[in-house]
Amino acid sequence: MSLNLSSLSLTNFRNYGEIRLTLAPAPVVLTGMNGSGKTNILEAISLLVPGRGLCRATPSEWQNYHTTSPWAVAAQVMTPEGEVRIGTGRDPAAPDNGRRVVHVDGRAVKGQQVLSDHVAMAWVTPDLDRVLADGSSARRKLLDRMVFNFDPAHAGRVHRYEKAMRERLRLLRDGVVDATWLAALEDTMAQTGVSIAAARLHLLRQLQSAMTLAQSAFPQAEMMLVGIAEESLAEQPALLVEDKFRAALVRSRQGDAQSGTCAIGVHRSDLQVIHRNHNCPAELCSTGEQKALLVAIMLAFVRTLTTARGGCPPLFLLDDITAHLDGMRRAALFEEILALRVQAWLTGTDAAFFSSFLPYAQHFSVEKGALAEA
Repeated sequence: MSLNLSSLSLTNFRNYGEIRLTLAPAPVVLTGMNGSGKTNILEAISLLVPGRGLCRATPSEWQNYHTTSPWAVAAQVMTPEGEVRIGTGRDPAAPDNGRRVVHVDGRAVKGQQVLSDHVAMAWVTPDLDRVLADGSSARRKLLDRMVFNFDPAHAGRVHRYEKAMRERLRLLRDGVVDATWLAALEDTMAQTGVSIAAARLHLLRQLQSAMTLAQSAFPQAEMMLVGIAEESLAEQPALLVEDKFRAALVRSRQGDAQSGTCAIGVHRSDLQVIHRNHNCPAELCSTGEQKALLVAIMLAFVRTLTTARGGCPPLFLLDDITAHLDGMRRAALFEEILALRVQAWLTGTDAAFFSSFLPYAQHFSVEKGALAEA
């Protein structure tokens, strides 16, 4: 079983006018100078799943500014159930509202969520290179995005939690004394917060297992979640943790009203990563070791997602992946991609970095919004 793109078309997307690629199931390598449009192709592919893509852009940013004709991305996707045609783009019926529309097999669908029924995806981008050293918010978002691939309802829970938290803070800042209203919002935060924490912990245990079983040149990582709900769930049933969370929110009302922030909750949980070989926190490791740890985590995620999907691997996007990886780890990455039988899309400025991999891949050179088979 496999998941791969058999064709990809871009129309007025970023720096592309119109291109079409016909593809085999094998990995794809895109090489070219900086600014040629390599990342734009990966970003277009990332719109085949729900969300704002790997660059977290807005629909107006995807529009080719040389034309007012709407942008569009279309792909033929080979899945274990057969071929699916997916299209997404700016709404041609109402181009001024910037709304993104989605079509599956030629029929318009409501919302983007249906895309997750057909396509799973993972990516590593230069923006993630510092995620292990930056603040806890970036690491939480990375983990939540991974959880969403296994549990699409996770995004809804995070949205409900954050909405209740904002409403609670508004009441506290405005001095509204309504115990019933506050209690209802805190009950929502407690229930959804514990569900969010449980989903994060479940995936983290799977990632840790997948990483421990892996034999590769990439480092082993110890991963743990630090937070009021996550730590409590390790020792107590969910209902007791909800009660503990709810009581803590009540106690923190006065302090939260003064500070204008919510001092406790799963919005402050942190994914901590330790380089097992060096027994060193990731944020204290070198840039190269941080990149290696990130790749190790994402490879574990791809393996875990493949298992969950009955042996069908996701699409794997790796932008400028050779940066900060030495020759040994580049070779190890290529071996893992081939062993996983995943259609990976890799970009880089120098084809020489992919020399050992190119015999097994489709290679395109990119120059100023044009592609050619290399």
